[in-house]
Amino acid sequence: LNQHRAPGTHAFQLSPIQPHRSLTSLHGQRDEANNDAVKDATTTASSAAAASSTDESWITKDVESFTSTTQPREQLQHHPIRGPTSALIYDTTLRDGTQMESISVSCDDKLKIAKRLSKFDVDYIEAGWPGSNPKDEEFFARAQTELDEVTRSKLVAFGSTRRKNVKASEDGQIATLVASKAPTVCIVGKAHLWQVTDILRADPTENLNMIRDSVEYLASEGRVVMVDLEHFFDGYKFDKEYTLECCRAAVEGGADVLVMCDTNGGTMPWEIEKITKETLSNFESTTFGIHCHNDCGLAVANSLTSVQAGVGLVQGTVNGIGERTGNADLCSIVPSLALHCDTESMSCKDNLQDLSSLSHFLDETLNRTPDRAAPYVGASAFAHKGGLHVAALERSPDSYQHVDPAAVGNQLRVLISELSGRQNILGKIKKLDLDMEGRDDKFVAERALVILNRVKKLESMGYTFEGADASVELMILHSTQGYCPPFQVLDYTAQVYDTNVDSASRVMSKMENHGSAHGNSGEEAHGMSLPSGLTRATVNVRVLDDPDHDDFLDRLEVSEGQGPVDALANALKKALVPSHPELSSLQLIDYKVRILDPESATRAATRVMIEFKDVESNEKWTTVSVDRNIISASLNALVDGFEYALKGIVANCAIDELFDDDFEGYRM
Repeated sequence: LNQHRAPGTHAFQLSPIQPHRSLTSLHGQRDEANNDAVKDATTTASSAAAASSTDESWITKDVESFTSTTQPREQLQHHPIRGPTSALIYDTTLRDGTQMESISVSCDDKLKIAKRLSKFDVDYIEAGWPGSNPKDEEFFARAQTELDEVTRSKLVAFGSTRRKNVKASEDGQIATLVASKAPTVCIVGKAHLWQVTDILRADPTENLNMIRDSVEYLASEGRVVMVDLEHFFDGYKFDKEYTLECCRAAVEGGADVLVMCDTNGGTMPWEIEKITKETLSNFESTTFGIHCHNDCGLAVANSLTSVQAGVGLVQGTVNGIGERTGNADLCSIVPSLALHCDTESMSCKDNLQDLSSLSHFLDETLNRTPDRAAPYVGASAFAHKGGLHVAALERSPDSYQHVDPAAVGNQLRVLISELSGRQNILGKIKKLDLDMEGRDDKFVAERALVILNRVKKLESMGYTFEGADASVELMILHSTQGYCPPFQVLDYTAQVYDTNVDSASRVMSKMENHGSAHGNSGEEAHGMSLPSGLTRATVNVRVLDDPDHDDFLDRLEVSEGQGPVDALANALKKALVPSHPELSSLQLIDYKVRILDPESATRAATRVMIEFKDVESNEKWTTVSVDRNIISASLNALVDGFEYALKGIVANCAIDELFDDDFEGYRM
């Protein structure tokens, strides 16, 4: 489309802007089934177009020349988009999503997210409200030079209708929408009579004028105009006729899309279906959208229901972030439409395999912990634990999965726990691609059963392997004849030196000293991580020093850290990197501790889980260990994590003793 644009036109404009001409004319004659108000608006627009031969000629030329080449985003100016066969995806992560508690995003991050959303090929990216805060104004200004043309063509500036008793052309907030240079604007207007009279405190007729005038002015400025009809469903149930009048006012002004909003999130799916069908029957030539909140946990269901009822545009956010309990989750809506609802025309359908990556990218950018149980994209979305399930999956992946995980960029995971069956272990062995050549099925099955019994015994002691696949894989590797651990910890010590042990004064003095050392006052230091006393760890390891694995080398290293676990991790890494430089890219990114039997007080057993990341390959893994000594539990989890990073190194030697079938010598 861009190569056919005339100079000075924006991404959605097919010819130079005609001042004060309503975009209603782009739709042609409205369907005769519409009410008299819509007929009048169409007649007026048609008369105005007929009065100017220039207008008539460019409309005809544009429709004839570009209808066959425009994408759905541009086609809504020529005919309505109707679901479920077609759907436009409208992302509001950067505006509505950022209203979620504890979420804050910089302008730089907003630009990064916009680029990623554009790459995924959503149709619209609602980037912010330029009239409400400096950050959003900065975004739209920087977007003109820092975003590519395709991404800019998808941007939407959000705002509201004009103020009461003020001309749209004189309203400062409306002016910022035009100044944003976004090709599409979305304005919110009240569609609930009670909200108009008691909350907005406006005359109902004036509210209709506010909607109509704002749309007409923005359309005359050459913008594609969408109207978020706030409290639409509640308003429809309160006073159906007034809510429909709000729709008519927007259509008369030349709106391209009317978005029905379940603002309070309390509408049920059957109500969504009924109201949507009734509304669309009154406006057969208009594209409608849906905007749902998740207060009843129904935002995704309501969005899908509306598309089935004919809605052609879906608003939502990545990972469902948003005010209160969140917005409709596009990471559930998009794949459901593509894989279950037979939505054939959807721009991002071809990029479904990037969905999980997009979800994780957003969480990483916003510094959020990913929801493991999130449908489609969560780590547990295709994780299987029960032995019967895993056995069935070996025969057919369709037995316990509604779609292929790869279709959304995810993967099947077999969990190991006390509920597992032998097939779970066999699946892990197959994944590790261990050399079982010459071994009969009975031998492999018996080995799997031994490992499974080991897992069940350890879980009865407090271990959990569901989130610690690395520990399970190491257990299997250690059971394989010929596997040689790349190092062995011979002994270690950890020391903490601190002279001030009075609880109250120690905390305050450390904060004050830390603040003074860094040029901060005590108040400025408040909330900072507290400096610990001096902690030093010593680790003595035995490594394979010769490339042919014939000679061993004992290496003793000392390191300091912020606490004993940090010091041990530093010392272990320091001792191993000379022999295994690939460990230089290893990072510890999470450390979790859980007390398993609190009634034992200070003698309680402690479970430690540590997550690692290789910054070069971006691979992550988690290890687990349990001990009544938290330092020992931490070191064992650290050792497993470092060993897993080196699991590809297998030697025909033994630092440890070879393990027999019942793993008597296995360290865990």
